[in-house]
Amino acid sequence: MKNLILIRHAKSSWDAPLKDIDRPLNNRGILDAQLVASNCQNSIPSPFLIQCSTAKRAKETALIIAATILYPIENIVFKEELYTFDESKLEKIIKSSSNDFENCILFGHNEAITNFVNKFGDVYIDNVPTSGFVWLQFDTDNWDKISKGKTKKTIFPKNLK
Repeated sequence: MKNLILIRHAKSSWDAPLKDIDRPLNNRGILDAQLVASNCQNSIPSPFLIQCSTAKRAKETALIIAATILYPIENIVFKEELYTFDESKLEKIIKSSSNDFENCILFGHNEAITNFVNKFGDVYIDNVPTSGFVWLQFDTDNWDKISKGKTKKTIFPKNLK
């Protein structure tokens, strides 16, 4: 059994003229990430691996959630290739994951996340919002063999307020 939790980065700031990859979280993003983190603690199968895009907003989201769930930040795997908006690239990355890990939490970006969860989950989600948490479970022991799975849980900030 493989468990994949996809978390879209929290709301980012557009205030400064920065490259997209360098945009930080805004105040709402920080609060929403903290809110989701405090509500997902008991919904994470362990042990797990955290992988994260190298975009600043994704890193900051991962750090907030890792701190809340007591995951050592030095164990987070930052991958440039996770800075993608394309679900086929995201699928290739996930399918190439090490089978040493049954459970993976991945921090990334839309449209890739929404399209991926709709392709592989059994619940249609119109749009995974910023700070959105989607847990998919696959009946396989190999990441490269994942196919249609089960959407086990979603946690979205608007449902917590």
